[in-house]
Amino acid sequence: MPDTRSPRTVLKRERVRTYLLALVEDRRPGDAIPSERTLSTELGVSRPTLRAAVDELVATGQLVREHGRGMFVAPAKITQELVSDRHPASAPMATGAWSSRVLEFSTVSAGARIGRRLKVSPADDLVYVARLRLVDGTPIALEYLHIPAALVPGLTAEQMEAGFYTHLREARGVRTAQAVQSIEPTVLSEDEAVLLGVPVLSPALLFDRVTSDTGGRPVEYVRSLYRGDRYRIVSRLALGTSTDDRPAPDASRTAAWWGTVE
Repeated sequence: MPDTRSPRTVLKRERVRTYLLALVEDRRPGDAIPSERTLSTELGVSRPTLRAAVDELVATGQLVREHGRGMFVAPAKITQELVSDRHPASAPMATGAWSSRVLEFSTVSAGARIGRRLKVSPADDLVYVARLRLVDGTPIALEYLHIPAALVPGLTAEQMEAGFYTHLREARGVRTAQAVQSIEPTVLSEDEAVLLGVPVLSPALLFDRVTSDTGGRPVEYVRSLYRGDRYRIVSRLALGTSTDDRPAPDASRTAAWWGTVE
């Protein structure tokens, strides 16, 4: 019997997760966050839904549970840059035939956390798009996109799917120039695994990206979950020699993520 579970459960958990991440970012490592009971009441969600979102942040190292004491912001992670921002980087399209299925297309308020990333007011409207990405017809990723509504008045799902960066350039006169992206391992929740067709707790790659135009204005914030069994990143580095004899990366980067948007 095919699974008929609605993606709404996944979307609700994503909103709870966004709220929890805002709490984490507003606190220092070791600071406490409210109890699950308090948070479930404040957010108007069930304890199981809240707990599932907390479990994910514990698994990805953003929250720590201490028995009998509560939940705390986890210690800061070590960051490793793949390519210096002082050197050019390019990324060709990923292989395979990419397609999408839109799960939600709506207008939402930015909120504090995403507002900071897009440099807009928390009250500003965003175009919110949740979609399932497929390669050669096989589910490969879940993407959650946020775009300032003032930048793309009247944007439709069809225009989005036809190539968002092309639409920005040709219809809006906006040219994207750079993207700052973090990548880290995670595991898939039960509902995410159902949508991607893999077992629960399967490994995945979590991508967090802000794309800016030639003037440095953020035009897009994207959070993506990619199947770990079907996706990898390859870096190609051409190493030159600097004046102080230290190797300096001056390279192109082959990373399939760029192909996830157009």
